[in-house]
Amino acid sequence: MPVELLKSRRGRAMTRNVESPSFTFRLERVRSLRERAEEAAREELARELSHRVRGEALLRQATSAVSAARDTGRDTVIRGASGADLLAVQAWMERVERRRLDAVADLDQRDAGVARSRAALTEAARDREVLERLKRKRQADHDAEALRRAQIVLDEVALTVHRRGSAA
Repeated sequence: MPVELLKSRRGRAMTRNVESPSFTFRLERVRSLRERAEEAAREELARELSHRVRGEALLRQATSAVSAARDTGRDTVIRGASGADLLAVQAWMERVERRRLDAVADLDQRDAGVARSRAALTEAARDREVLERLKRKRQADHDAEALRRAQIVLDEVALTVHRRGSAA
């Protein structure tokens, strides 16, 4: 039987200690979506940074290959090799240098990807922070209103006690 009474009084709290409804942020779903978007942007930045590190390793390999090719070319000239050998070494040195230039261009592209990801993360963090500030402001407004209402109730109680004391 008591359960029926509680269900029939929808507008009232189940306990007398609850004076006002608890704070609910109406944009919580949007805030949650923005939080997930920020996390996705953070993960994308991590992938781009990892991709860039691999690009740096490739550039280091290409640079060491160019250095080795130069050493080989110098040794070939010092040894007094034939013209065909010199042409082969020259072609190999040019090919290795082309690979190094490709690695430099690839690293530049990876740097651009990192910059884009970093900008996307900054934007996502900014969007989430806007909602976080709004939530904090609304929470503070809600708390202030609850305090105001509680103060009104306390003032009424004090006034009632004062009137009873004056009447007696």
